Amino acid sequence: MKPLCTERLILRNWEDRDRALFHRINSDERVMEFFPFRRDRTTADAKMDEVRAWIEKDGYGFAAAEIAATGECIGFVGLSGTEDIDVLAPGTIEIGWRLAPKFWGKGYVTEAAEAWLAFGFETLKLNEIVSFAVAENHRSTAVMKRLGMRADPSADFDHPAVPDSHPHLKRHVMYRLSHADWQERRS
Repeated sequence: MKPLCTERLILRNWEDRDRALFHRINSDERVMEFFPFRRDRTTADAKMDEVRAWIEKDGYGFAAAEIAATGECIGFVGLSGTEDIDVLAPGTIEIGWRLAPKFWGKGYVTEAAEAWLAFGFETLKLNEIVSFAVAENHRSTAVMKRLGMRADPSADFDHPAVPDSHPHLKRHVMYRLSHADWQERRS
């Protein structure tokens, strides 16, 4: 993938130097509060390799977010297909993020997500980008609202990958942003 640059960030593919951070964000209790699993180092390394391969193949994905001034990787923000979520329509593209807690509240996710929305609508020519989260994940839904996404309660769903042992994490709220709404918001 060709890196995307924002005012403060470089959005790029994962590198071996990012492995410790990738493991940290996938095992941290605060970051993973709304997920039914935590990854140990071995499974985090395998997942990072999988994500890196998707990005190399597709030219986009849940890409590493790096602070341009320091070179420090802070987490990921990106676009991804949702083929593994069978309750969503084929071809659905989501925008998602996960940052280390010390970088929360600084506007990095919104800044990076704006760049990914532009990439999705201008380069990939998408008609719509969605985002979804556990209903109680107010930090993520606040970002969705800042991005101009609109709640679509008729599309809320129980995530099929969440096991019955975690019923409080099953229900996901759906937010959508159409290309037309994105263009209107930018003008």
